Amino acid sequence: MIGFPSVGKSSLLSRVTDQESEAAAYEFTTLTCIPGQLYINGAELQLLDLPGIIEGAADGKGRGKQVIAVGKSSDLVLMVLDAAKADEQKAKLTREMHHTGIRLNKEKPSIVIKPQKTGGVVFSSAVQQTKIDERMVKGIMHEYKIHNAHVKFNGDYDVEDLIDTIEGNRKYVKCIYVYNKIDTISIEEVEDMMEDPLNCCISIHMDLGIDIMLEKIWAQ
Repeated sequence: MIGFPSVGKSSLLSRVTDQESEAAAYEFTTLTCIPGQLYINGAELQLLDLPGIIEGAADGKGRGKQVIAVGKSSDLVLMVLDAAKADEQKAKLTREMHHTGIRLNKEKPSIVIKPQKTGGVVFSSAVQQTKIDERMVKGIMHEYKIHNAHVKFNGDYDVEDLIDTIEGNRKYVKCIYVYNKIDTISIEEVEDMMEDPLNCCISIHMDLGIDIMLEKIWAQ
């Protein structure tokens, strides 16, 4: 679980696992990574309550790099959001994770780069490209000091996808967005959030939506 301070991660961990993570109505409660065992349909899963991420985490602020690094080793990320501040928090968290090389709910690009001894950069594609062209591909490859290679795209990709493939250190992780404190927003707002199958709307305070959230975790 990742999220900004005081969005309810500690309370959620205590609610669904056998682990007590000190919860309080003020920020920076969780100072270390707290593990808990989550049991769904007879299976045992480990749920980690990570310290609250603050803006600037990707640059190391508030031990953010260490927190996000744990996300890279996870099979699933639960992004816990304050429903009343959801759009802002989601955008900031996604940006912080993106800056550290984590791609949420995105398939790894099917781009194959085969180094060659000679011949320059040769580009081929199995489908029509709408976001990048051969000139751009060659330019990016040269920027990375790769002057002889066969680059094949098996999908319609963009510049970032090619750079991610060249860098080779990106992590593609599934993410469920958990909107907590839905008792503080309108029913219409909750209904809008529920239209996205990756969203879970809960209220730990009122014990709402927890079972549905667990079902979505299991489905992943």
